[in-house]
Amino acid sequence: MSDGNRDELGTYLTAAEAKEFHKLFVLSMGFFTFIAIIAHLLVWTWRPWLGESQPMRSAATHVVAPVGALPADQA
Repeated sequence: MSDGNRDELGTYLTAAEAKEFHKLFVLSMGFFTFIAIIAHLLVWTWRPWLGESQPMRSAATHVVAPVGALPADQA
């Protein structure tokens, strides 16, 4: 059932189509990797995750009490 143009690997692509697909795949993978590196650098500048001398404070220490709330000892 082979028509002579197609490889016997079951991909149903000619050699030219496979090369074109591979070229686009490599290009899109490189673009994705570039965007991921930029995203990691931006997050690193915002909040570095290695080499800090102090551990990150928990988000609970930054909670602001609602206006008019009483301290725990006066409740």
